[in-house]
Amino acid sequence: MSHSEDEYSLHTSHIGNDVSEDPVQDHRPRLLIMGLRRSGKSSIQKVVFHKMAANETLFLESTNKIIKENITSFIDFQVWDFPGQIDYFDTATYDSDVIFGEYGALIFVIDAQDDYIEALNRLHQTVLRAHEKNKNLTFEVFIHKVDALSDEFKIDTQRDIQQRTTDELADVGLENVPLSFYLTSIYDHSIFEAFSKVIQKLIPQLPTLENLLNILCANSGIEKAFLFDVNSKIYIATDSSPVDMQTYEICSDMIDVIIDISEIYGRTTSFHQINDELYGDDQTQVETNGKAGNYGTTTDTANDAASLIKLNNGMVLCLRGVNRFLALVCLLRSDNFEKHGLIDYNFQCFKQAIAEVFELKRRSAERLRHEGMRLSGDVNEGG
Repeated sequence: MSHSEDEYSLHTSHIGNDVSEDPVQDHRPRLLIMGLRRSGKSSIQKVVFHKMAANETLFLESTNKIIKENITSFIDFQVWDFPGQIDYFDTATYDSDVIFGEYGALIFVIDAQDDYIEALNRLHQTVLRAHEKNKNLTFEVFIHKVDALSDEFKIDTQRDIQQRTTDELADVGLENVPLSFYLTSIYDHSIFEAFSKVIQKLIPQLPTLENLLNILCANSGIEKAFLFDVNSKIYIATDSSPVDMQTYEICSDMIDVIIDISEIYGRTTSFHQINDELYGDDQTQVETNGKAGNYGTTTDTANDAASLIKLNNGMVLCLRGVNRFLALVCLLRSDNFEKHGLIDYNFQCFKQAIAEVFELKRRSAERLRHEGMRLSGDVNEGG
């Protein structure tokens, strides 16, 4: 069964500038991206969710209105991009209960290359008033544009921002507010890793996913495993071993390599043929099973995608498609990969377990939606 290409990208749809929402339709987790003007909010969104090249964001115009987008992927959520110059607590213009009332995260972006005292004052006011509206909201601080800073200055800046923020919140009795800090840049993988950590907090099934990955790694000789959203390169779960930045980067880059190669060559040889070639003379072999030449162009392609890359250090990168949105990327030693039959079987068990997890999520969402429609109908009849 074929599908149109846009069904397998992160769909976005602008839904107007007002903040009124249909209570029946709008139950998605919400990411609120805030910060001062020119702090890099729109650039972050374009790079992560629209695959825009980082250098192209230099030509983006400054945002002058609230932009709300629906993101359809392994988990449906909304991204709201707020202009830095507006006062979203102005009750005459905006309904702060609607803005901050939904389950989600508030991402506050601070330009680390600029004087951030004004940004910290705005952050303090935002956290104070948003937490008052919604106690379940998590707060994420992106200390952004750190690519031009030295490593020592990055650490000093993060320590200073974190200390000032926690002290100000403690002074008003908010020392227990969930607040996390990340050093980010659109010119490296740090922005994707930061978004991965943010999104993971919005996934109720995260402990189950991590446990499944731990079982897979333990029984298959896998050193490290990531469950990626293919289109955004956000990893929604990983096993319990520590995340090494270099390992994450190479696993993330593999997705770009596979997509680029599949777009050029389309359908190629089978997974097991490549496994035979893996131990040949060539240093690197890559295999993709693709229809129409694009990862995710059809359900079969996404579900059956299989790719291998043998590294010069004797390690093997393995990508396997889980469903139309997700892919498992693993790093393992080449001698462990000789048991590829066992790995294939374990992966099929893992894939089936993932399907069951998200089927339960889908049924729960459907039930909530029908209950919301019924309640809405009752209200309309009563009116």
